[in-house]
Order: sequence, then structure tokens, then C-alpha cells
Amino acid sequence: MKKLIFGVVLLTALSACKKEVKITETTDDASADSITANKSEGSMEAVAPFKRVELSQDQTSELLGKKENDTLYVTNFWATWCPPCVREIPHFKEKMTELKSQPVKFTFVSLDPKEDWDTKVKQFAEEHGLSNNVVLVDGSMLTPGFFAENFKQWDGGSIPFTFMRKGDKTDETVGMMSMEALTEKINSFK
Repeated sequence: MKKLIFGVVLLTALSACKKEVKITETTDDASADSITANKSEGSMEAVAPFKRVELSQDQTSELLGKKENDTLYVTNFWATWCPPCVREIPHFKEKMTELKSQPVKFTFVSLDPKEDWDTKVKQFAEEHGLSNNVVLVDGSMLTPGFFAENFKQWDGGSIPFTFMRKGDKTDETVGMMSMEALTEKINSFK
């Protein structure tokens, strides 16, 4: 019964199509040099074009897997429709800027419905300077086995969820993180 309820909740929460996922990367060369006005500061800044990268369940597992290097991989599962996800993004952006010269890689796994990938997700990624860090996953393709194989705590029932890995060491956070919590968790890998 729990598996049935979990499946219904996951499908409802992630509400994505059931088509097979393919890796597709697209960029609009004309937008690579685009400039947009930053309305809050009145300045002009370059906007990186959204690079559409779709991952299957197996490719997502590979993304999360152990790598034989000294890089800390910070992977955040989120969606544009999730207020706590959107509220914690500035913390990640600040850390990305602060740690840009260090071996830390940030990836944001969007669990938005496929019909929102080219609109809401693209717009959000471009507005927040995350175009090169967002990957797209069809949440309806993620089975309960995916969660059991990749995580100790997360069953896919809620987002945001942040997974950190450096070699064999991992950390999982279900729910929104404050800047202090994010800093503490990243520092624990040093």
C-alpha cells in the first residue's frame, strides 16, 4: 500500500509526461551574446543562454555517483513551482560565486513538468544565472528503486533536496537550507 501511495504522490507532485527521456542539448547562438537590463539595479549584464540537457534515470544516477577526484559535487533537486526551492537558490548562487576557484561543482536538477522546460525553467535559469548548471529530469521516469539505490534518506516525496558527494563521503538534506546550513555542510567536506 505504501508503494502505491508513494507512486501516486510522486506522479502527482512531479506531474511530468511518461515519454522516454533523451539527452538533448540546444543553445540559441543569437542569445549567447544577449544583454538584458537588470531591473533591480539598473545595470546591464550578460545572460548565458539556457543549455537544455535532459537526463534519464540511469544518467541521473551516474551524475550522482562517486567520482575519483577531489571535487565536491553539490546536486540540488528543485522545481520552479516549489516556493522553498526558489527561496534557497540565492544561497546556492552566493556559494557558487564564493567557491568558483575551488573544486566544487553545482548542479540543479529540475523536476518541473516537461511542458515547462522550454518556458518556465528556461526563463528561471536565465534570470538567475543558472543556465549552465540546470539539468532536466522527467520525474515520472524515476522509480522507487532509483531513490533506494542513490540515497539513504530521500524517497522522492518532497523537494527541495540537496545531495553532496566528495569521493565516498555524502550528505543529504531534505528540505530548504539556510545559508548557514549550506555553508556548514560544504565546509564539512574540507
